[in-house]
Order: sequence, then structure tokens, then C-alpha cells
Amino acid sequence: MSTLHEASAVELSELLRGRQVSAVEVTEAHLRRIEEVNPAVNAVVTLVAERALDRAAELDAGPWRGPLHGLPVGHKDLVATAGVRTTYGSAVFAGHVPDTDDLLVTRVRAAGGVMLGKTNTPEFGTGSHTVNEVFGATRNPYDLEKSAGGSSGGAAAALATGMVALADGSDMGGSLRNPASFCGIVGLRPTPGRVPARSDTAAWYTLGVSGPMARTVADVCLFMTAIAGFDPVSPLSVREGGEMFAAALDRDFTGARIAFSADLGGLPVDHETAGVTAGAVDVLTGLGAVVERADPDLTGAEKAFRTYRSWFYALNFGDLEGVGPNVAWNVEQGRKVTGEDLARAERLRTALYHRMNAFFDRYDFLVAPVSQVPPFPVGQPYVTEINGEPMPDYLAWMRSCYWISVLGGPALSVPCGFTADGLPVGVQIIGRPWADLDVLRLGHAFERATGPGRVVTPPAAVPPGAPGR
Repeated sequence: MSTLHEASAVELSELLRGRQVSAVEVTEAHLRRIEEVNPAVNAVVTLVAERALDRAAELDAGPWRGPLHGLPVGHKDLVATAGVRTTYGSAVFAGHVPDTDDLLVTRVRAAGGVMLGKTNTPEFGTGSHTVNEVFGATRNPYDLEKSAGGSSGGAAAALATGMVALADGSDMGGSLRNPASFCGIVGLRPTPGRVPARSDTAAWYTLGVSGPMARTVADVCLFMTAIAGFDPVSPLSVREGGEMFAAALDRDFTGARIAFSADLGGLPVDHETAGVTAGAVDVLTGLGAVVERADPDLTGAEKAFRTYRSWFYALNFGDLEGVGPNVAWNVEQGRKVTGEDLARAERLRTALYHRMNAFFDRYDFLVAPVSQVPPFPVGQPYVTEINGEPMPDYLAWMRSCYWISVLGGPALSVPCGFTADGLPVGVQIIGRPWADLDVLRLGHAFERATGPGRVVTPPAAVPPGAPGR
């Protein structure tokens, strides 16, 4: 029972269904793990232990509730949880307790999931480094002096250390994929609408999506069976149900056409990161795929992403006072956006969509680095240079992720290897829109060839006054 926190979600589900272990035992094991390692990494920022144990006991006493029955789940502190503090990582909402659950939370509970608590995020999920004024920084479990990535850094660190079996994340410009890469776990940015979410201000916005995070691809698929599927709360909602992700993952990739891009057409990529991700070519070739080095034409992705993102920030946060510098900067950029800017962005993105359709007629998948750098120092706000090339602002180092966001298709971060210092590096498997299951199947095959993510115990906790605390 002492190693239940190391089991995958699929393994735990099998144990629970066979009554070899109870939901209370699984919950207790993960709560002990949180007590053991969370002080070092600061991933779970609001813990609801008593509520979780009550929920687990209720599940043990009743019928089988669904695919997540008895599984410990962490919810990102961006999703509303009724009766449980939800700060959005912002001092403005430091004491906020919602009255209702987000749709994703409702679906997890309906499927039998056990919420253990909320995971850390930067303010409103702004940026790929998880630090905020309310809870401080989340640290990388492989090296406590390094960033866990963001904005779903709390979720990634909690999974990597075995504090939860499953966790949700969100992704606009890499907020789910980047921390998955930094912490050696799996994260899927699904096709927009695949995991529906309600928005009262931007229901048609496609850059920001919710998605699953776990330690294995099979666990991600298990999570998707519960959180994917149609709901009229979103006009983008995909009609296919979540049960499609219960399909077999094994597939023969002999002859599959895969484009490998080392830098997406010229982006600076840290030398160590490039060395690790280059190893993906041999792995994919070993699966029988035909791999060609090819860069997609992503002209316009930069302008389109920044225009839509800034507009979104001005729309959603322009009236808030007391926000931090990153949010304030994004709002300021958004207030400068004109109708002409939006028209230009739409033309650029439309042309990009048609070019990528043609690209995916030639190739079944695109594989590229997730992040352009390995995990950086936790006390550093963002990456300022790559291979000596200065980054103009705090967004620029994330282009390998946010250019892909503009494409509107699924993108999966899977572990690829480690730097010389033992820091995880992920690779990004990208597919055409709605090809989520195909992408997951290739990720599963890649994982089978390289080994699944493991549970790591972080070094001893750092002193409370250290940088980033």
C-alpha cells in the first residue's frame, strides 16, 4: 500500500475495480505523499483532505461510478470548484470561493474522481513559469532550483511526484505542454472543443483549451473518456463522445509519414534540448515510420497568436485593478489592437490553416521540440536569451508551443529524454485538427519505445527564504 502513489491511473483503476484496494486507501496514500513532498515543490496550494476522504468513503460504499472511480485528481487553480478556494493565482481573488463548479470539475466528479485539491498556476495562467503573489513558486521535482514550467506547473509537478494520479491543465501558448516537458510527464493540448468549457466573454475563442495531464499516455486517454464530449455550454463543442478514447492504443506505424522539425523553421533551440529531441528520429524510425526532416511554413503564426492573445487579455482582464505585471502588460498590448489588426490576424491564420492542410496531406504527423530550452532557474522570471540570442519579451521563448496553438489541432507532449544534468525534455507530436486519438496512439508507441514517465522524489526542501519562495 505504501507504493500506491507510484501506480498509474490505469493500474489503480484495475485495483479499485477488482476491490483489491479501496478508494479510501488510495486517497490516504496520495495524501501521505502530498504531506511528504509538497513542502519542497509547492504544487498543491489548496488541500481538501477531509473532503477527499469523505468522498472516497462514499465511493467505497456505493456502486461503480465511472472511469475515474476512486482516482485522486488535482484541479488547476484556474477552474472553479464550488466551496473550495479558487484564486486564479491572483492576489485580486486571494479569498475567492466559487458557488459552482466548472464543467470539467462536474464531469470528473460524475466519473468518480476524488478531488484532492488545487494546483498552482501563475496569475490567470499568464506565462510558462508557475509563480504568483498568493502562493509563490512551484519548483521542479528533478531540481528544486529550477522552474516546473507553466502555467500548469503545479499540475505537472504534482503528477511527477505522485501526489495525484491525474490532473487537468489548460493551454493557450504552451501552458500544458511546457510543464509536461519540464517535469517529465504527458500532456495533451486537444483540438479546441474536444474538452468543452464555458466562457461568458469569448465563447468562440480557440487559442485557449483545457486538457488532460498524467504520467502515461494511457492515463491521459482514461482521463479523456471522462472530460471529453459534447456539451452545448460551448459553441465549439465536438459532437464525438469521450468514449472514443477508450479505444485500443496499439497501432502499427510502419510506413507512417512523419515530418521532424528540429526548430520549426529557424527558432533558436538550446543545444542540449536540440540534442535530446533529435533522438526522437531514431525512435520513430524504429517504429517503422518514414521520417523526413521538414519544416512547416508557419508564416503568420507569430502575428496571429499575439494579436488574438492581447485582444483576449484586454477583453477579460482590462477592468481589473491590482493585477501583476505580466497580466497588465498583456492588457496594455490588447488595448492597442485595432479592427485592422484583427482582420490581418484572421487572414494570416486562414492562410496558415490551408497551408497546414496541404502539409498534413504529405505527412501524417509533425514532431518537434516542445520547449526551446530545458528548465531554467526558478528565481528567473522568464528566459531572456537562447544560445546567446536575446528574447525581446517574456513570451518569445515559448514560440515552439504558441505557434502550434494557432494551428487548431492536437499537440501532445511526451517525455523524450534528459539533459546531462538529468532534467527532463519532452517532444511534441502534432496532428491535424480532430486527429487527437491518432496523436495519442503515436505518443503511446513512442512511450513504449522509450519508457513511461516515472515518479520522482525531490531532494530535501529548500530553505523558506530561498529565491522563488
